[in-house]
This record gives sequence, structure tokens and C-alpha cells, in this order.
Amino acid sequence: MSEMGDGRIRIRGDARDAGERVRDRGRTRGINFYTRKWVRPEDLNANGSLFGGSLLRWIDEEAAIYAIVQLGNERIVTKLISEVNFEASARQGDLIEMGLIATDFGRTSITMRAEVRNMITRKTILTIERIVFVNLGEDGRPAPHGYTEITYDRDRTPGACAAA
Repeated sequence: MSEMGDGRIRIRGDARDAGERVRDRGRTRGINFYTRKWVRPEDLNANGSLFGGSLLRWIDEEAAIYAIVQLGNERIVTKLISEVNFEASARQGDLIEMGLIATDFGRTSITMRAEVRNMITRKTILTIERIVFVNLGEDGRPAPHGYTEITYDRDRTPGACAAA
């Protein structure tokens, strides 16, 4: 972990802690794949493959939940989703899994990386290098969150933070 000139913290270290992209026999280490989806007929485009808009909606929702847990605040907004790299398609009946890892904590923001893969083949379907969420205060304006590293505990969930 190192401090950047603008006050943000850049996470560095091993793949598990920092989310560095390390390929091991086709798998990405450092990302936890928690959410799984079953590709159903209503998720398909006219070509019979998974509609990109459905996938992006799922990723944004999953990333928002991840940001809420990491920042301990339900008041967060998506600020940026960088280039979306579709590497493969998914078809009806495929089981896919989405993974996220925090890569940077700013004063009021969290940046993460996302990957979606086929659960059975482990083939990457999509990658997004940067998704940025901003922490908001009660007034709806960006507010410092005070965190500099990833938590694997649930102690930052909004209900737990309010009780502490």
C-alpha cells in the first residue's frame, strides 16, 4: 500500500490483498467471485447471446453492493465505468459468475476492477478495469469515508456501522 500525491491510497502487495491481475491456468487470482447468474431467455439479444446491457446492469448492482460493504454507507453513486472489454459471449443456460476487487481508495471514492467468467469453463466473458463509486454524506454531496484497505469482514455494513 502506498500514498499517492493527491491523498489517495494505492493498494499494492500480493495478489490476494491487492487484486493484482495474475493469471494461473486461465484463472484470475485476487478476485472473489461471489455472484452467479443463470443466463435465461429474457437475458438474450437478437443473436441468442447474453445482452450486454443486462450484464452491465448486473455488474453495476454487484459493484454497488461491494462499495456499500467496503465503505459502510448505503449512500453511494456510480461515478465511472471505464472501457468494457467483451472477450466472449454467454448463451442461454450458461452459468456465469461476477467478481470484483477494490484497487484504490480515494478520500471520497473507491475504485474496483471487475471480471465476469463462465462458471464451468472459467473462460473470461468481460473485464472492466475501473469502476468508481463515490461515498455521499447525508446532504448528498461527496463525503470522506476514512477507509484505506479492503475488508473481508461484514463489520462495515451500514447497519453495523450505525450501531458501533
